[in-house]
Amino acid sequence: MANILVGLSGGVDSAVAAALLVEQGHQVTAGYMKNWINEEGIPGDCPWQQDIDDAHAVATHLGIELRVLDLIDAYRHRIVDYLISGYRDGITPNPDVWCNREMKFGVFLDYALEQSFSHVATGHYARRRDLTDGSAAILRGCDPNKDQSYFLALLTQAQANHALFPTGEMLKPAVRAAAKRFGLPVAEKKDSQGICFLGQVKMSDFLSHYLPDQPGEIVDTAGRHLGAHRGLHFYTLGQRKGHGIASPRANMAYVVVAKDPERNRLIVGWDNPQSSGLYATRCIVGSLSLLDDAVKNRNQLEIQPRYRARAEPAQLQWLSDDRLQIHFANPQRAIAAGQIAGFYDGGRLLGGGVFEQIID
Repeated sequence: MANILVGLSGGVDSAVAAALLVEQGHQVTAGYMKNWINEEGIPGDCPWQQDIDDAHAVATHLGIELRVLDLIDAYRHRIVDYLISGYRDGITPNPDVWCNREMKFGVFLDYALEQSFSHVATGHYARRRDLTDGSAAILRGCDPNKDQSYFLALLTQAQANHALFPTGEMLKPAVRAAAKRFGLPVAEKKDSQGICFLGQVKMSDFLSHYLPDQPGEIVDTAGRHLGAHRGLHFYTLGQRKGHGIASPRANMAYVVVAKDPERNRLIVGWDNPQSSGLYATRCIVGSLSLLDDAVKNRNQLEIQPRYRARAEPAQLQWLSDDRLQIHFANPQRAIAAGQIAGFYDGGRLLGGGVFEQIID
């Protein structure tokens, strides 16, 4: 049996993951990653103390040790600084994907290996398979409505080789049922929906704390003045609400179709492929992380451009070992630089990269 460090977040999924591992006879220790406590007073609820209390209650119920790891400095350096610099530079970062690479399977995994644990387990809805060559494959979770493999797209093979996802073999209702069967104190706790580790903090409030407003003009695709914006970093491509511009057309809202950083303009238009900048077929993807180097020999993959999007067929043109141009078979809506491209072959995750440039 393995010696496993399970990341216990205070939620039901990681609690069930820990309970399953204990039931299977593994030597299990829990670790709570204390990454963010909102000491700077950003509006919103950051329930870290409640989460620690819930993690303690789960560990006590299961009869396992809980270690609270202070990773605040690492989180600020690896995630908060990444978010702030990304939005300042006009890109759209993905903190959840980066959290998995840099924190859960970065700093947390490094700690686990230093402490002689063989694996780190989490409550992700994904599956891991051992391959005959000694490497590990990551598959989509069994529950198509909860699959979180996309958030693991930037993991390295070394990280995947030490990862376990016990709840990935289950549907969400079965996880809830297992929590009740184990008598877990968090069996009825609601799922969290906030930014990775930040709790219920709105992204706009988070950004306002670190980046000053840079007001500018809102125009339509013909350049006609419609209103004013707070700063381009507060808006994302495809955004329907929150820009403050009412549509003159019944049953059709304005959406953000492009940004013009040179003139500090936010451009809104209609949600269709004819809106310049909103849909794209060709993109440059860099900062590649591949779970299987054989991907470099392929000229076609299925690429998932965001969470909850479908993986779409795309042609590949390799520009270097760490950069490629992709050409989607069908135009994709609202792809923004800084977002993550997940590479798939059917239900198997092959890696991913960062959208660097949207060509057309």
